[in-house]
Amino acid sequence: MKFSKIKKNIVFGVTIALSTALTSCSDYLDINATPNNPTEVPPSTLLPTGLAGSAFANANDLNRFASVIMSVTAGAAGSPASWDRYNTDGADFGNQWRFEIYGGALVNYDQLISVAEEINAYSYVGIAKIMKAYTFTLATDVWGDVPYSEALQGDENTQPRLDEQRDIYLGNSEKGIQSLFDLVREGLADLDRASAVNPGNDDLVYGGDISDWKRAGNTLLLKLATQISVVEPEVARSVIEEVVQGGSYIVNNDQNLSVKFGGQVGSQSPIYTYTYNSSFSTDQLISTRFVSLLQSLNDPRLPQFVTKPTGEYVTIDNGFAGTAPKAADRSMFSTYVTGENGVGPVRLITNWQRAFMLAEAAVRLGTTGDPQTLYAEGIRASMKSAGIADADIDIYFTNNPNVVTLTGSDENKIQQIITQKYISMYGNGLEQWNDWRRTGYPTLAPHQNAVGIDGTRPVRAQYINQEVARNPNFPNNIYPNVPVWWDVD
Repeated sequence: MKFSKIKKNIVFGVTIALSTALTSCSDYLDINATPNNPTEVPPSTLLPTGLAGSAFANANDLNRFASVIMSVTAGAAGSPASWDRYNTDGADFGNQWRFEIYGGALVNYDQLISVAEEINAYSYVGIAKIMKAYTFTLATDVWGDVPYSEALQGDENTQPRLDEQRDIYLGNSEKGIQSLFDLVREGLADLDRASAVNPGNDDLVYGGDISDWKRAGNTLLLKLATQISVVEPEVARSVIEEVVQGGSYIVNNDQNLSVKFGGQVGSQSPIYTYTYNSSFSTDQLISTRFVSLLQSLNDPRLPQFVTKPTGEYVTIDNGFAGTAPKAADRSMFSTYVTGENGVGPVRLITNWQRAFMLAEAAVRLGTTGDPQTLYAEGIRASMKSAGIADADIDIYFTNNPNVVTLTGSDENKIQQIITQKYISMYGNGLEQWNDWRRTGYPTLAPHQNAVGIDGTRPVRAQYINQEVARNPNFPNNIYPNVPVWWDVD
């Protein structure tokens, strides 16, 4: 989204407005600003604003972009129409960089850690470290090298260096860079400590259930390992086996790391807002390609995923240059993604995602677990989440053995796994984009009328123009056709 549209940007709901007020950024894109007197802000306020910030970072404009790029939605106007033709530049996503990631969620988690440590509230500390790692992962996966070890230092360092993505993931002791894996492990260790104060309703994910947070933290380790499994297979294998042997990770849909929102205007899920309740609601609709994929697989999730106001699916192809169908007739994200009245949830890490990650690892890395069992488990968990009855899932498995059975070479099996994972991650465009960049799957045809940098699908976001201008550590010219470190496909 262009900065000229900032006053109309939908992130300024009640929740994010509160978060932004707490972070007191002094410079327009100063990602290091911290609020004055953070001890005056209690953990019970910092935790929900941080969680909402991470959910916005995942589900707002970055999700609009990635869903279009990944042929799930198609652009009818505005920024989605540009992204649909691979047009993106440094004028995009400044709001996401400042308000939702660095000046939103991350600074809240940083404050939360400091405040909670002072009162021995280690359950808050542990959650904050896990979610801080998750949110830094969003930033580095989208932009590549980003401020990490020197970020969030306020006036002590207003021009932080960019750490290399490899160092962010794996750490670099010589440069004083802690790995994302160790940040998560620290958080898990804090969750094991006695805590003087514990979260309750202020925990928008698990309502204060620390055992669920431990499972979520370990499943985040699986996600991090999966992301680097092509470029660092030995590290990935070791982490995955560590988690599997530990036995504490997400294993059912009730344990998903999902952020819940309110049903009133100003507190609703960002996906609901940009789909149904904003000036951007006519900018996109579901892509013909996504609907056609599910139809070709006889997938029972299609009517649960995609609306059809006219009784038929009304879609357009990606890059379509004609007149889009009128807004009232368009197929859009269903309540599976938006929630009734916008309550969501925004699904950050899920049970079916875990199953598909372990299935891929078993094929690619030889880790513990039967790939076929895990693959089937992922499909079933996703269908169950979409509201498909167990009996109907059984019928689908019986009638579609070519879909639900892994066959062929290891590469063929990985293609099947990632294609089903892509379908299951409907509504989370960033994870779909991550997997495609990392594996090349699912196989996606180029969009019509593609332009952008060399006419290819973007593999990163370009650095924010204003951040390049204010911080000399940012390079001037890294374009969206340059892969990030873990993207070697």
